[in-house]
Amino acid sequence: MEPRDLADARDQSREADAVPAEFRAALESLAAVRVRPEIELGLIPAPQRLAPFAHALGARVTDPEGDDEDEIASARFIVLFDPAGHEAWHGTTRCVGYLSAETDEELVDDAMFSEVAWSWLTDALSESGAGHHSVGGTVTRTASTRFGDLAGPEHSVDVEIRASWTAEDTDLARHLLAWLDVLGNAAGLPPPGVRLLGPSDRVGSETL
Repeated sequence: MEPRDLADARDQSREADAVPAEFRAALESLAAVRVRPEIELGLIPAPQRLAPFAHALGARVTDPEGDDEDEIASARFIVLFDPAGHEAWHGTTRCVGYLSAETDEELVDDAMFSEVAWSWLTDALSESGAGHHSVGGTVTRTASTRFGDLAGPEHSVDVEIRASWTAEDTDLARHLLAWLDVLGNAAGLPPPGVRLLGPSDRVGSETL
């Protein structure tokens, strides 16, 4: 190891020691999360100016009948941590989620859709046992029509959900899994463990 490498190693060690134990425990819980096979999850750059400590994960869902680049939904899950507490958060740990997904065109005209989409989050947080408070956010539906040579379907509808809430414990795995449940709902995935019948499955069942 070169002298500069030794210096870098010492700097990294000091940085690790400076991370509060509460935040380290939260990151360890996130690292232990196992997601359903339809969702890809990985680290992404975290914002640097919103809190003394931050961590971010990116997730996406691709079309199972398309290629690997045919993305139908994507999401971010960001953890902000301030050991001194934050007045607006009413706590030390804030979870921030953002997702965008293609959805059914008919839902744009459904007056209740935004309420239903928001309930995906509130229900998921409750069902996962993720202790939280001070939750807020928005649901946005966007309809687009493409013209000329622009690639893609002529008509498309997207839903965006932005949300944040304060975690009451360091077991952030529950919070992440709740947000991934919201992503699954937005992407139209079946409940975990349920496989939708494809054409070959239906043909086979009809011959029994």
